[in-house]
Amino acid sequence: MSEPVISVEHLSKRYVLGHQAANGDGLRHALQNLLLAPRQWLSRRRERRQATHEEFWALKDVSFEVPQGDVVGIIGRNGAGKSTLLKILSRITEPTRGRIAIEGRVASLLEVGTGFHQELTGRENIFLNGAILGMSKAEIKRKFDEIVAFSEVEQFLDTPVKRYSSGMYVRLAFAVAAHLEPEILIVDEVLAVGDAAFQKKCLGKIQDVSSHGRTVLFVSHSMPTILRLCKRVILLQRGAVAGDGPAEEMTRKYLSSGTDRAAERVWAERDQAPGDDVARLHAVRVRNAQGAVTESIDISEPFEIEVEYWNLQDRIKPTVSIHFLNEDGVLLFVTNDFVNPQWWSSARRPGLVRSRCLVPAHLLAEGQFFILAALCTYNPDRLHALERDVVSFQTVDQHDLDRVREKYTRVWPGALRPRLEWKVEEI
Repeated sequence: MSEPVISVEHLSKRYVLGHQAANGDGLRHALQNLLLAPRQWLSRRRERRQATHEEFWALKDVSFEVPQGDVVGIIGRNGAGKSTLLKILSRITEPTRGRIAIEGRVASLLEVGTGFHQELTGRENIFLNGAILGMSKAEIKRKFDEIVAFSEVEQFLDTPVKRYSSGMYVRLAFAVAAHLEPEILIVDEVLAVGDAAFQKKCLGKIQDVSSHGRTVLFVSHSMPTILRLCKRVILLQRGAVAGDGPAEEMTRKYLSSGTDRAAERVWAERDQAPGDDVARLHAVRVRNAQGAVTESIDISEPFEIEVEYWNLQDRIKPTVSIHFLNEDGVLLFVTNDFVNPQWWSSARRPGLVRSRCLVPAHLLAEGQFFILAALCTYNPDRLHALERDVVSFQTVDQHDLDRVREKYTRVWPGALRPRLEWKVEEI
């Protein structure tokens, strides 16, 4: 294992929050109270001042190390302390306690507006940022054309950046941060500001940066993106480290930390379950090839969507309908369990029924997917239960051998990613 380039020891950050004073605490009331009872007023004033200021610890005793060349994801819900941690590592904010040690030049891309001088042009800010990173003018000139081409803002290069749109600003800021050869690149969720095409280009560039032995800290709420870029993930909860380990394990812990597991939904009480007097849902689950309930699916392996329901009638045979939707809400396809010949031939008695849909390997692309589950009968058509986004899961392409990607590591577009057979011959 190589020497750490980032060392964080017992890092804590405290903020003092002020609360608005209550009614009757204005200047006129203060003078009246002071004249009527000065000692009591002073005592109440001290108590009120203490009550209107509250300590908030954004980070609490955070420690970790990052070796050179690692790409480490930092995840957590809003308010977990992710942005505060990156600001401290970027030397924007001072910690309250603890210490950090960083070896090498750091380029940071945090919220829009950080790192650029608003009155300077895009061209001037490129040279300013390079100088801050300790690069010579010759080094910056060598990278200049590549930065401009990546950012796609050549037309506005001599315009002050204060007149840029948020998308233009982010494109140039990322291009500068990624191309001026820092040893450490720190990227926050700010990439969400750009359009989809530029986000994909940025993710490809981050992979390229990491492949050249540079260290990357990456914050994102997109678990497929985290899983594609990072082998190691640090999970923050309420300012503290709740986990530090393999990406798949940490993202699973993050997704299951809510009130419900994302990959499983169960209704224990039949009377409270979605449905009617014909059928009611009992459970919907996502299972991997090994049969485990999981929110993360490797695209090179098959998986199952399992639906359990209560059949409440003797002569009516419900069918399960599953809709697959991507994170943009686009319906990809629908499937029903009546495609199984056994569904037609078997008698259906009242009781609990389990239907399992096997999804083949190499079908879905990387991304977040959502399941709509419904119980129906036909002839006549009738809908008995319907639950939108009942479970969700993410698919990940590890881009090892025997994958659709093979050795290609950049972004692969499309909602589906089938591994189709090709024949190649010389003519």
